[in-house]
This record gives sequence, structure tokens and C-alpha cells, in this order.
Amino acid sequence: MRIAAVQMVSSTSFEHNLQRAEALVREAAAAGAKLVALPENFAFMGRADTDKFEIAEAPGAGPAQALMAGLAAQLSVWLIAGSLPLRTGDSTRLTNSCLVYGPNGAPVARYDKIHLFRYDEPGEGAPRRYDEGAVLVAGDAPQSFLADDGERQWRVGLSICYDLRFPELYRTLMHPPCELIAVPSAFTYTTGRAHWELLLRARAVENQCYVIAPAQGGLHDNGRRTWGHTMIVDPWGEVLAQQPEQEGVVTAVLDPARLDEVRRRLPCLEHRRLR
Repeated sequence: MRIAAVQMVSSTSFEHNLQRAEALVREAAAAGAKLVALPENFAFMGRADTDKFEIAEAPGAGPAQALMAGLAAQLSVWLIAGSLPLRTGDSTRLTNSCLVYGPNGAPVARYDKIHLFRYDEPGEGAPRRYDEGAVLVAGDAPQSFLADDGERQWRVGLSICYDLRFPELYRTLMHPPCELIAVPSAFTYTTGRAHWELLLRARAVENQCYVIAPAQGGLHDNGRRTWGHTMIVDPWGEVLAQQPEQEGVVTAVLDPARLDEVRRRLPCLEHRRLR
């Protein structure tokens, strides 16, 4: 199955971001992708954490969700819609949620980001502080879904950005084993330069699965710079495709023979877990 990872440089304009997301998903489908993944915060990159409330949608309703469902159905693709802020029962808290739509446009999975990003970015003067917990409530359950390409089913595990630093989440997603892990992200330039590729390849190697990591990649109009380097990695840790910076689409093919060979020759997933 051909898969595609979309890189964006999302702005503070919700409408513009949806237009760009649509165009890039269409580009991916035109390239033959049957599964397409967008980055974290694809619909909005605000100037402050609280700006998310302006465009947050109720679960199952809203223009961003309607667009994603419609695109999936029109293009007959599995669409991993990066992440969106969704409302909760608490008017002061949102979730950062990855929503997945099947080729018929129906929602098939929702994952709420479990690990909320906290980081003091170094720089001149006072450090820039990131703290998603100021407005977000963390999820508490790993999620996966089955994507059918007409020949076989692929189990796809979901995660978001900062989750990448917590290998126990991905090990949990290996029961039963996933063949593909999605990591829609918006890594800062500083942390991405140091750790992005290292962590993605490690998650692929230790779980012997493909990894698709669509990212934000460039200088945003809110002044933030993201690392980009959207990539797809195979179960041996080989980088199959990469988009360094700016908008773009990269594709690769999930090869069941490659997956089976790696797991047969080095049966790591068969070992008993320590408790």
C-alpha cells in the first residue's frame, strides 16, 4: 500500500490552512496514496495557546472535520487528520486529537494526545516556554485502527508529536502488533534538529514496523519555527522518504514481505515483556 505524509507550514488563518491541507491531500491521492497523514495542528498555529479556543470544534461537528470526512470519501483514502483541538465538558480545557477517516468518509478512530509538551526553549533573554497542559487535557488510552488496502489489513497505531519520547506507549501498541505507526508532529526547530530522526528511527527499529511522521516544517507567521523533515521509515530503520522544510508530500510503499522478513530474522516482538 502506498502511503503519503504531508508537510505543512500552518498559519494563524484557519481558512487558509484548510485550503492548503485539502490541496496537499489531493496531491497525495493523485500520487497513488491509499493512506494520507497530515501533521499536528494542521488547521491552526496560533500566537498563544489560548487561541486554540477560537477554532476548537465539538467532537463530530465543525468545518475541519467535515472537510476531512469529505476528502476521505471523495478520494477513497484512509485519512489521518493530524490533530485538531476538540472541546470537552470543561470550558477551560481542550483535547489535542488525531482523527481518522475511512475511504467512505466515516470516522474510524480518535486518539487524544497522552503526553503534553513542556519545554523551555533557550534563546536570548527569557526562554520561550511551551506548556500544552495550560489549555489541554491529556488523553489516557492508546488507539489503533485497521486500514484495508483491498489485499490485506494493516494495523495502524496513533500518536502525536511529544509522545515520540515515550517508548512505552509504542510498546503498548504492539499488543497486537501494529505494522505502521503514525506520528503527526510540530517539533520545535531546536528539539527536532537534535532528536527527531533519532527517535523516529528508534521507534521503527524497536517495534519492527513502518513509521509515518508528517510534520510542520518552516517559519510560521506566529514567529515559531518548526523542524519539519517529514519522513517515512521502514522496520529496519531505513529512511524511505523525507521532506526537509516547507510544504510538500512524500510517499513510500508498505511492503509486507519486508515487514515479515525483519520480524522473522530478528523476532524481538516475541520476547516476554518485563513487568
